[in-house]
Amino acid sequence: MKFKAFLTDNGISLLEKRLLPALDKLDRTCVLYLTPQHTLFLHNLLSSSTVIQSVAQVANPALFLEHRISSQCDDRIALTLDTSLLLRALRSVVTISSSCPVQIKLVKKLPPSTTQPMPFLSFETKGRNSAVIHDVPISKPFSRSQVLELQAAIDSSQTLPKTLVQIPYLNQLMSFMERMRHVGDSLNVGVSKYGDLHLEISTPMITLGTEFQRLLVLGERAEPPAASDPGASPGKRMEVAIQGGDGLMVQVTVKNFTKSLSCHLAKPDCAFYGIEEQSGCLVVVFQFFIPGTRITDKAISLHCRIPVIDTGCN
Repeated sequence: MKFKAFLTDNGISLLEKRLLPALDKLDRTCVLYLTPQHTLFLHNLLSSSTVIQSVAQVANPALFLEHRISSQCDDRIALTLDTSLLLRALRSVVTISSSCPVQIKLVKKLPPSTTQPMPFLSFETKGRNSAVIHDVPISKPFSRSQVLELQAAIDSSQTLPKTLVQIPYLNQLMSFMERMRHVGDSLNVGVSKYGDLHLEISTPMITLGTEFQRLLVLGERAEPPAASDPGASPGKRMEVAIQGGDGLMVQVTVKNFTKSLSCHLAKPDCAFYGIEEQSGCLVVVFQFFIPGTRITDKAISLHCRIPVIDTGCN
């Protein structure tokens, strides 16, 4: 089992300033999954369905100048590591030299006061008068059966809701959650085919919410009923959509929903929200554009699956 690569300047910037800070906020422990075509960072795909899951995928040419990977699992390698340690290692080698390439590789070393070699993900670079090697502790690489199980979980997580609505400005959503996160522990989230996103926190003492209307819709869409009351409250409009089969509403924890918003650190250009009926989860897909354009950057993708407390809440 071997892996060795040299990071591009763009790859270093993408990891150090965007992806890793966002992923570290989601959960410090993640699975690094290396394949011949992509590098993936995975959270909780093999864990309980009560925790938030995330999949971040980057095409290898966007990260590496060159790379070599080989294993008995179809040249795929999966391992567990601490994202904060990974981020610290990357920053330490970048401070030494901004001109020399950064090499990353899998190694086994004998730590002090031990007799058994341990696996590490090693970062190495050289400056004019110094060099630095920073080793990140990792788990024992996954077995072939574990890799197959992981790949099946990734394939399953790619299922998208039939309807997705676009939030072009995440800061508005973040502002609302910042004000509401101390009001209650659960959040009702509704999505309609009309292009509406409905958020509501309700307690015995107070009910607060916000609504985004006439959003861009991907997938199944519909027009509001012609006889609908233009003065109806947001809650009533969502109720009509649900009763007509044009909307879904679920309940998630405020903690998980707020945690998913930490993905704004990866600097996505917009986000899509949808409700997956079969698995019963709220799906958030973050979209990235090629800089200076409105064209989707297919080299990077990131999505979260937020577990539902109570499906079909009304």
